[in-house]
Amino acid sequence: MEFSANDYKKGQPRWCPGCGDHVFLASLHKAMAEIGVEPWNTAVISGIGCSSRLPHYMATYGMNTIHGRAAAIATGAKVANPALTVWQVSGDGDGLAIGGNHFIHANRRNINLNMILLNNRIYGLTKGQYSPTSPRGFVSKSSPYGTVEDPFRPAELCFGARGHFFARAVASDTQHTVEILKSANAHKGASVCEILQNCVIFNDGTHASVYTKEGRAENAIYVEHGKPLIFGKDREFGLMQQGFGLKVVKLGENGITEKDILVHDAHCEDNTLQLKLALMGNGDGFPIALGVIRDVDAPTYDDAVSAQIEEVKAAKKYHNFTELLETNDIWEVK
Repeated sequence: MEFSANDYKKGQPRWCPGCGDHVFLASLHKAMAEIGVEPWNTAVISGIGCSSRLPHYMATYGMNTIHGRAAAIATGAKVANPALTVWQVSGDGDGLAIGGNHFIHANRRNINLNMILLNNRIYGLTKGQYSPTSPRGFVSKSSPYGTVEDPFRPAELCFGARGHFFARAVASDTQHTVEILKSANAHKGASVCEILQNCVIFNDGTHASVYTKEGRAENAIYVEHGKPLIFGKDREFGLMQQGFGLKVVKLGENGITEKDILVHDAHCEDNTLQLKLALMGNGDGFPIALGVIRDVDAPTYDDAVSAQIEEVKAAKKYHNFTELLETNDIWEVK
């Protein structure tokens, strides 16, 4: 059976005009249609926040849960019904502040969830407080003189929790967003997709350097497994390994050719170079990495739980309540 994006749409989204949630929702609808899992075999689960309204606009099963608990509810849904395709949607506040513990443990356990983190570096629904991803010095309603904290970097949390899949896209880059969502769904285990987007009311332009096609040509690198790490408007720059780090080089200078450029390995179990790629682009002279940065196979929690249940059942003398009662002495009272 073939589906179109319209088969996954429902209702009229109620977000501010120009919000990145609109364009991400369209990308998710398109990705789901191309993946082809039936709407009735799909669940979209969220917490609280602007982005967490998303299940209301999906013609699938959906649940808008309490603040920070999307990953916990999504975990229960997946373990109870392993055949269900589960998408979990959270913002940077909902997912990494009150929901931070659930985020890291869903990755550690490697539960087969598609985890979407919509990162606009602000609390939008509650009208503009700084979030766990807001940069140091950020001025907001809750930090009028600038934050005195360093932010979480989602990739660092994911990798530190032994996560096996991490990808990044920009909400305005719709086709690329669709591609990483499809890759996340194809990965068996916990997949994290960080989506960079602007809050047009309280934090407009926070990802301005890569929000336009021209900006991405100048300030981003699209990484692809097995392909050399080349970027730039004219693909004139590349990444090479230097000691334990990376360096930007220009092709043609000092005899450097494409053969000298580092080739991206998303499947390497050692995440050292993947993490360095994921953390680039914070005013350090490196481009922001977009695409599938890490994609490594590993046993999943839900498969392990199901296998364990079957193993225990097979070893038991009883398989239902009646058989359980009959395992002990029985007296008939007349």
